Amino acid sequence: MDAKTFDKSRLPSRHVTEGPTRAPHRSYYYAMGLSSNEIHQPFVGVASCWNEAAPCNIALMRQAQVVKKGVAAANGTPREFCTITVTDGLAMGHQGMKSSLASREVIADSVELTMRGHCYDALVGLAGCDKTLPAMMMAMCRLNVPSIFIYGGSILPGTFRGQPVTILDVFEAVGRHSIGEMSDEDLEELEQVACPSAGACGAQFTANTMATVSEAIGLALPYSAGAPAPYEIRDRFCMAAGEQVMELLARDLRPRQIVTREAMENAATVVAASGGSTNAALHLPAIAHECNIDFDLFDVAEIFKRTPYIADLKPGGKYVAKDMFEAGGVPLLMKTLLENGFLHGDCLTVTGRTIAENMASVKWNPDQDVIWPADKPITPTGGVVGLKGTLAPDGGIVKVAGLERLQFRGPARCFDCEEEAFEAVDKGAYNEGDVLVIRYEGPKGGPGMREMLSTTAALYGQGMGDKVALITDGRFSGATRGFCIGHVGPEAATGGPIALIQDGDMIAIDAEAGTLDLEVSEDELQRRREAWKPPAHPHQSGVLWKFAEQVGPARYGAVTHPGGKAEVVCYADI
Repeated sequence: MDAKTFDKSRLPSRHVTEGPTRAPHRSYYYAMGLSSNEIHQPFVGVASCWNEAAPCNIALMRQAQVVKKGVAAANGTPREFCTITVTDGLAMGHQGMKSSLASREVIADSVELTMRGHCYDALVGLAGCDKTLPAMMMAMCRLNVPSIFIYGGSILPGTFRGQPVTILDVFEAVGRHSIGEMSDEDLEELEQVACPSAGACGAQFTANTMATVSEAIGLALPYSAGAPAPYEIRDRFCMAAGEQVMELLARDLRPRQIVTREAMENAATVVAASGGSTNAALHLPAIAHECNIDFDLFDVAEIFKRTPYIADLKPGGKYVAKDMFEAGGVPLLMKTLLENGFLHGDCLTVTGRTIAENMASVKWNPDQDVIWPADKPITPTGGVVGLKGTLAPDGGIVKVAGLERLQFRGPARCFDCEEEAFEAVDKGAYNEGDVLVIRYEGPKGGPGMREMLSTTAALYGQGMGDKVALITDGRFSGATRGFCIGHVGPEAATGGPIALIQDGDMIAIDAEAGTLDLEVSEDELQRRREAWKPPAHPHQSGVLWKFAEQVGPARYGAVTHPGGKAEVVCYADI
């Protein structure tokens, strides 16, 4: 591809490189070693979430260098920059988790601001940890410049005394340790071997779920979401992404031509089919919001309801992301879904071809049992289910992959924050059959909508994971398993029914019928509503205050700005 293919008069970078008035701007680029030819080529932002916070992100800088080589090989000028990450595994179980969901907005905003401020023409975004993936895709859709998403890759599974383990085993070991079933020495040995490499958590937790989404939604190259972080093949995907983004720029193929309503449905389909994270029900509406697509929790749940569960992945199944990649990757999953009528094959992708065209050469692999045929599924409905009822008029979400029991009814045991609930679980101060309610942990109430993996994993470690239920207006980790319902809305901080529950109230859950009901009369609820006062949270300044002031309901993705619907001028058109 020749640089003269591109008409700089139509690209954003003309504002910093073209004409006599931009001589001062060009001086800065000469100061960084760019040639005149490089300055007058298209500028491609190469954004990564690299940092030293966790293994999820540690390999991204190396991969970004390969992306830059690909851009340069196709006569583009790459401009690398980094943004933040809040890694959920390290933020879990304490106040740091309040920063997690807010970081999704900060990442998207910071990528937008960097691209806007420097007038870059295209974007390749690399991400590794849970919130960084949807954040990068949100920024791509918001900016609407030609873009390709690259996942940093998953971690390799650890081995503990001959058995494969993931980080979930360590969280659950904390519960076993609390009841004396694991010694200090055994716990220390496990924690040292569970995470043997760079990469994001290895099972179908949130990072791998959203990586699977990136291929299904069309923003990532086929197979790129599956290869583990240490695999050298990742460099081939990165090189190809750098070259291909220049092709997209030449064709002016933009994210909003790719991320359509049908593409959102494809994304929800692969989440359900893979038994993915409930957090996808938060992130998919947020991505749709950037494109002016109406696609809320109930739309996601409707797709989940009609999608077969076919990927036998942890935490509900046997395998991890590495195993699925080696069996055939996300394309194998998508191929059987497409052949059985569960995907829209005519959706465009960053290859420049449609889903159906990308899948044409994919052949079924009969010598694996990670992915089942869509017409012979593990279960006929998806691994994630949406709920609605008197306790959740705005919905809730539960992962049912691996659950044998789909109904639960029991008395409420209420806690007004996660710490209270974890303390009770740690001390065994609850009863079999209880429905543990953790409230005031929603987007506004937390603020920040914390994940509850420490609590749910402790329950499993104590052998009680299938003997109690847990309900929250906060979130659950993609690693959570058991009867755990999150995203309950309206949240407690806005006076939703979850705020009015009292200890002993009966709660009925039916994941088969999709219902979540509080068995209290409307008259009694009205009496409680009149007496209820919203509690003040302690974050009255700083970023968490700002997030609480701006954030919307979980049903619509917990977003903090009006989105594509209110857009007047798109960045790509400046």
